[in-house]
Amino acid sequence: MTVTLADVAARAEVSPATVSRVLNGNYPVAASTRERVLRAVDELDYVLNGPASALAAATSDLVGILVNDIADPFFGIMAGAIQAEIGGPGGRAGGERLAVVCNTGGSPERELTYLTLLQRQRAAAVVLTGGAMENASHAAAVAKKLRKLAEAGTRVVLCGRPPAPADTDAVALTFDNRGGGQQLTEHLIGLGHRRMGYIAGPEERTTTRHRLEGHRDALAAHGIPDDPAWTVHGRYDRRAGYEATLELLRREPALTAVVAANDTVALGACAALRDSGLRIPDDVSVVGFDDLPFSIDAVPALTTVRLPLADAGGRAGRIAMGREEVPPGGIATIRGELMVRGSAGVPKGA
Repeated sequence: MTVTLADVAARAEVSPATVSRVLNGNYPVAASTRERVLRAVDELDYVLNGPASALAAATSDLVGILVNDIADPFFGIMAGAIQAEIGGPGGRAGGERLAVVCNTGGSPERELTYLTLLQRQRAAAVVLTGGAMENASHAAAVAKKLRKLAEAGTRVVLCGRPPAPADTDAVALTFDNRGGGQQLTEHLIGLGHRRMGYIAGPEERTTTRHRLEGHRDALAAHGIPDDPAWTVHGRYDRRAGYEATLELLRREPALTAVVAANDTVALGACAALRDSGLRIPDDVSVVGFDDLPFSIDAVPALTTVRLPLADAGGRAGRIAMGREEVPPGGIATIRGELMVRGSAGVPKGA
């Protein structure tokens, strides 16, 4: 049975005129209404009738880049590198493509909305960056959308994100977050640390789980108990790092090291330690993750795991444009490099 515009309107509980406005983009519509309409379009698998449907399998010169937070250097670096690669000999009309950076703000609903919009715009390629949501229903919804994009001729690349189901045809350049997390904690253990607090990211993110698993792998390998009280979850930002460090110190004043979910969180941890009258690394060592540009300029310079964000983004862009071969099996694991600097040292009294 053919799905009509009226069916979409009924599902979204709006008028057919509102559905038309959302799909044509020629009239202001409230964001909540637009999302409801696009969700109904997706659920009913509605396609335009007439000449427009004949174009459904064609692709435009649009490339969508989905990021969690464009203000975060982690995403900004990758997005910039992807955008730098979307022109060149693989493009049309002189090789130019239009890159659109879609900032989801960490919202699973916004992620699906952007994928729907990019599908309707017949995007030439879509690159999703960063960790995925740890939610089965959302993962299934994303996989369904990626299949539809692939069926319409859109290339899909995941950059710094775990692989999607094989039938989505999405290429995955995934970071070895677990291995990097293990490297960091092994380094601290090698220095003599046994009482380490861990500031994890949001619990619903794959990046958070994988980095924390690496930390716990290192503890287990050396027979060090994993005290649940020594792990605090928070956002991937400086304020979360500051507040989590104060909480860790309240729970265990004798901590000798803080392992931060990323470099921005580590900066917050350093500020909290200084405000508590503690020296880095003399009293407490601090390590981060990602090796963002400011890490080497921190005082002391931050020990961290370097992820090749720009290289990964550039590679994702070239694959999205068909200018670089897809890795075997459609998946490549990108490993980090431990950068040993001044923020981590031998624990006091060791």
